Amino acid sequence: MNFIYEFIFITNIGNFDDFFLYFVKMLIIADNRIPDKAKQKLLKYGNVIFLETKGITYEAISCHPDIFFYQTSESLVIAPNLPEIFKKQLNKLRVGFIEGDRPVGIKYPATSSYNAVVTQKYLIHNLKYTDSAIKNATENLIKIDVNQAYTRCNLLPLNKDSFITSDRGIEKVLLQNGLDVLYVDSSDILLPGFPNGFFGGACGVYEEKVFVLGSLERFSDGHKVRLFLEKLEMEIIELCSGALFDGGSLIFLG
Repeated sequence: MNFIYEFIFITNIGNFDDFFLYFVKMLIIADNRIPDKAKQKLLKYGNVIFLETKGITYEAISCHPDIFFYQTSESLVIAPNLPEIFKKQLNKLRVGFIEGDRPVGIKYPATSSYNAVVTQKYLIHNLKYTDSAIKNATENLIKIDVNQAYTRCNLLPLNKDSFITSDRGIEKVLLQNGLDVLYVDSSDILLPGFPNGFFGGACGVYEEKVFVLGSLERFSDGHKVRLFLEKLEMEIIELCSGALFDGGSLIFLG
């Protein structure tokens, strides 16, 4: 009887994918300052580590996962000065990780060593600033060098070698490499402390799902994004109804 009750409770979450995610309790890393509605919805998909740091780097990016973590399909690289409380949480949850060599610093470019983009084929970053642990973990990938070292902030990797970027320089380089890329204007994306944030930082990807911190209805290029993702047959999950919020990406550890 208890089993039946629990099964009914879980299936009320939504579709079968939601049931599966709830059951396996994957781990998600997110900025502690994302909107409360987004936090509540994200918790339906798994356990969430809400990242918060003080005194390591400047305030606007101090809680951003993509400043302290770099994820490949096989490994998680973390900044060596990630606060110990979060290392302990990862160990408790049996999440393996490698510590990088470069600590996150106060100012750019010391803030950008882990802000790279990886796919099954490519490592995309300003390679002058890429941490050596990331280079070691991606030895077999094709390297694409871009000027923008806040690469993950500005670039969302999708399936089928496709990308969305809010940086014209990244767009140009990816097109030169024959990749499918959509440029969007990020001027109305929120990043407290700055005039605007960036599109990559407002999103996360898990399998065929794109999670958005906000509503595409409140984004000037939202319609372009919807059409692009529909072409790729990717599902959009909007985590709250407000303007897009740059939370330094969402990291999913399935």
